[in-house]
Amino acid sequence: MRKKESITKIFAASLQVFAEYGYKKATVEDIASRLDMTKGNLYLYAKNKKDLYQQTVSHALLKWQAMVARRVEKENDPKKKFLVMCFKAVEYLSRDNDLRRVLVRDPDIFPMFPTVDPFYDINQASKEMIKGILEQGMKENVFRKLDVDRVSDVIFSIYKMFIIRAYIKNEDQAIQQMFADAVELMTNGLFIGPDL
Repeated sequence: MRKKESITKIFAASLQVFAEYGYKKATVEDIASRLDMTKGNLYLYAKNKKDLYQQTVSHALLKWQAMVARRVEKENDPKKKFLVMCFKAVEYLSRDNDLRRVLVRDPDIFPMFPTVDPFYDINQASKEMIKGILEQGMKENVFRKLDVDRVSDVIFSIYKMFIIRAYIKNEDQAIQQMFADAVELMTNGLFIGPDL
């Protein structure tokens, strides 16, 4: 088995175990057993359980982010890119049961008010995706002029709030429609007629 394949399998098995038992109850032995490998072999890939958890969650978040980026890249129109980004990001988490269960067990992975964000670089890359779409839309004159740094923070915060409510607080039913309403409000605004 090649190293890239084996590390992907390790992350998949680790995510399953962390989803099933939570970080505190999961053991390196549980993960090694699921992979039919020794605990010592598993330590070739991670220093300890905390390191394995960080790597596993990072891998899962990057996989989620990459799927959204691939879908966004298929679109040319910035309006369509924005909508695809919003809805595909939420849709992905509805299908990834293990990542969703890990998020439920550890909401600090996706902090609403990050004084310390354990996945800062990954979350920053998500904001950069938003900024890129906003910049393209302004350049093509289909979005009004905005402070892209502030607006991308606002959009990402709104997104996190919906993720927390829908998946962590398990309010899935009404939240899906509320998310669609929020995207519609962001894209079409509240006021009719000229700006104040």
